[in-house]
Amino acid sequence: MSLYQPFLDYALTLLKNRLPLAPYPIPEGFERKEGITGQGKRQQTVVTTSHAFKSQKLRQIRAAHVEGGSSLQVLNFVIFPQLNYDLPFFGADLVTLPGGHLIALDMQPLFHNAAYQKKYSDPILPIFQHYQHDLPWGGDFPEEAKLFFSPAFLWSRPKETSLLQTRVFEAFKDYLKAYLDFVAEAQPVTDEQDLEAIAKAQLRYIDYRATKDPARGMFTRLYGEEWTEEYIHGFLFDLESYGNRQGG
Repeated sequence: MSLYQPFLDYALTLLKNRLPLAPYPIPEGFERKEGITGQGKRQQTVVTTSHAFKSQKLRQIRAAHVEGGSSLQVLNFVIFPQLNYDLPFFGADLVTLPGGHLIALDMQPLFHNAAYQKKYSDPILPIFQHYQHDLPWGGDFPEEAKLFFSPAFLWSRPKETSLLQTRVFEAFKDYLKAYLDFVAEAQPVTDEQDLEAIAKAQLRYIDYRATKDPARGMFTRLYGEEWTEEYIHGFLFDLESYGNRQGG
């Protein structure tokens, strides 16, 4: 049973139709990883696969897909813009655990000023509002995390699995299509101060996400601490190592 494979298939097909994609390097040992969870009759193989691409305006388009039976299904799909564009990040966390479903969709902002919100958040508020009834607010969120989300942050805990295949999938499609519309319109930034601000904002986001990655515990139990830390810092949130590979 793969709840989120259709989401991944849709995203990769749409991206390939909209953009000239090139492969993005996935470090050795991260493309596919298997582990075991549970004991006895509850023992379950868990498979994590990684996918990554890039394009002219997008530094890294990447997905981590975890499949471990009906009570462990995760798709973490994130798009990181090139550092000379002021585009937000696209982020989708689709999580099914024994306790239920957690859904997070957003275009995570680099900045929180009025001009940036008008450019990137206000246009997608109607999409957010369209899904609020069926996907209501999922409850408390860490105060420190609020800096990294937009007013159109769709955060929900759907009770029915059927909602994943219907309203959640539709919301995922709408957010991704709107994001690619922003990408199509985006113009490169040339001002040195603006470029410096973008780099700082991206690094702040990457550092926060890498430090607070909620999948760290799950991956550590499955694959060990060393693999997990290398996966988080060397692939999922790799901007610092990417900068080192580029020579700065």
